[in-house]
Amino acid sequence: MAAIAAANDGDAVAYGDDDITRTAIAQLCDLSGAQSAHLVFTGTAANILGLSLMLRPYEAVICAESSHLNVDECGAAERVLGSKLLPVQTPDGKLTPGLIASRLTGRGDEHRVQPHVIQIAQVTELGTCYSLDELRELRVFGQEHGLLIYIDGARIANAAAYLDCSLADIAAHADVLSFGGTKNGALGVEAVLVMTDRLADGAQYHRKQQMQLASKMRFLGAQAAALLADGLWLTSASHANTMAARLASALASLPGVRLAYPVQSNAVFTEVHEQTAQRWQNDFNIHIWSENGDGNCVLRWMTAFDTSAADVDQLAKAVEATMVSRET
Repeated sequence: MAAIAAANDGDAVAYGDDDITRTAIAQLCDLSGAQSAHLVFTGTAANILGLSLMLRPYEAVICAESSHLNVDECGAAERVLGSKLLPVQTPDGKLTPGLIASRLTGRGDEHRVQPHVIQIAQVTELGTCYSLDELRELRVFGQEHGLLIYIDGARIANAAAYLDCSLADIAAHADVLSFGGTKNGALGVEAVLVMTDRLADGAQYHRKQQMQLASKMRFLGAQAAALLADGLWLTSASHANTMAARLASALASLPGVRLAYPVQSNAVFTEVHEQTAQRWQNDFNIHIWSENGDGNCVLRWMTAFDTSAADVDQLAKAVEATMVSRET
């Protein structure tokens, strides 16, 4: 917010031709190894812009069934791009070469949509992270089969913090990716990073058509620059991860609570009985992620850049007290 206020001092050239935005773009490219970067307002917009650079009208996207693109973007890819999604069930939110291969049937058949992009999320919607080796394996598989890779990086900072790697280490395995700001403390900015000049050609026109060209771009650039300054993007994500690990430890110690997935980011998923979840919902704003059909359900808990250890401990104690009081 301080960076936005500072950017409001004086006049600036519109549509990104200002010093603040140019600086932020250069920093993003230096950090990731991208050939170009394009700022947009939302994560969904970043995904649509990124994919639009990679697809012809008859080409499809292979993605995890649980992916944000497939589940939580209200059919944006289908409506805006007209592109078919080919979802694949995954046990942990992560695609593998074998799972991707199951959707490669019909290639070369003019009656069938043609798979062309592998879309993954880093971090996945289940809070898990692809290792660098897993990303490398997907990259090699994609190259062998003529497939491009798009990474939804809404929480890519959390992945970099967990893997103890650079943004470039992750970006090296993508053709296009997004760099998330909004889920890491920004008010509203995401960046689409394009790794090759060939795919970047015409990106500015795609962004304009998709209604993401901001006239006062410097306010988006100011947010991105502030996140990048002194590594704030990484320290904020690392803190959120640490708080999630603390919360997971506290919740997993409670009777009848099991961690549904490995805690590798700022997301914690717990499996509990539906009655426990209903009790908790009476007192807390808890998100039921899924129902297992066996009387149990999975809850999602998220930590953030400003979550404190005291916040976590207070919540854990309150949840435990609710369990005890209701059961006694």
